[in-house]
Amino acid sequence: MIFNVTSNEANQRIDKFLKRMLKDAPISFIYKMFRQKDVKVNGKKAKIDYILEEGDQIDIYLKEVLLDKFHKEAILRPVKPDFDIIYEDDNVLIVDKPRGLLVHADDEGENRITLQNMVLNYLAKKGEFDPDSLTGFTPSPAHRLDRNTSGIVVFGKTLPALQELLTLFRERDKIEKKYTLLVRGITNGTGKIDFPLVKDSVKHMVHVARNDKFAKPALTVFTRIKAYSCGFSLVEAELMTGRTHQLRVHFAAIGHPIVGDSKYGDFDVNDTFDRMYGFKNQFLHASYFAFKDDVPGVLSYLSGKKFNSPLPEKEKAILESLSKIA
Repeated sequence: MIFNVTSNEANQRIDKFLKRMLKDAPISFIYKMFRQKDVKVNGKKAKIDYILEEGDQIDIYLKEVLLDKFHKEAILRPVKPDFDIIYEDDNVLIVDKPRGLLVHADDEGENRITLQNMVLNYLAKKGEFDPDSLTGFTPSPAHRLDRNTSGIVVFGKTLPALQELLTLFRERDKIEKKYTLLVRGITNGTGKIDFPLVKDSVKHMVHVARNDKFAKPALTVFTRIKAYSCGFSLVEAELMTGRTHQLRVHFAAIGHPIVGDSKYGDFDVNDTFDRMYGFKNQFLHASYFAFKDDVPGVLSYLSGKKFNSPLPEKEKAILESLSKIA
């Protein structure tokens, strides 16, 4: 088999390329192909850590029966898109996720309606994604939101774009992410929450752990938008780090749990909001995302771009009702 590397396959290790193509092949088989010189680039034996360049020609010596065995056919479950597009170009898709929807399946074998499935259906219909391509890249989200958190999710439509986005979200110095949330009690006008967090994978919980060697630094800064006389605060919070459940745990830790949070919240408050408004989710919305100045690489043209997502209508109605309570 011969493949010509396009811009969408470039800038990745060749073993990663093969692993994408031969999804069901054990990693030992991939290594064996390199040891036996069954993979060549531009007519020469390829090293396993070679970084592909656009225009490279890859020769792979693989029996058809093994290709059939190890190449996992993509299954694109037809689903109706249920998201609003905030911004789109050839590299990036920024969407507004409704609450109650998973960003992507918990595991590869899970056949569920997810935001990623919806996005892939949308892109396939546009002719920008081919699930049957042998070496095709699958557009993917660069970060997650909890199922019951609504708001902005950023997808990479090409491999170079996704690689750059993943770096931006990991390093965080060239992006801004802000959330709008409703919490119990009246917070300070501004504040900083600097508590290290540790994840309990068994209980699927996160907690503050100042003296735990496995704890990771976590920093949140916030500004109160409005204080309600009935004892709640609307807050805008910015993540300076990106830990699992960071906002939910941090605000609970300072005595201002997020309304509707079923894990870390005030259950009496949650029951009240369920009875009064039929609201069963955490009041947490990813409302703002921005690329700072001097974004490097293929996304440099997005430097300085800012994107907003308004609160969903149900959350707006709750805030209006709280304003009327003396």
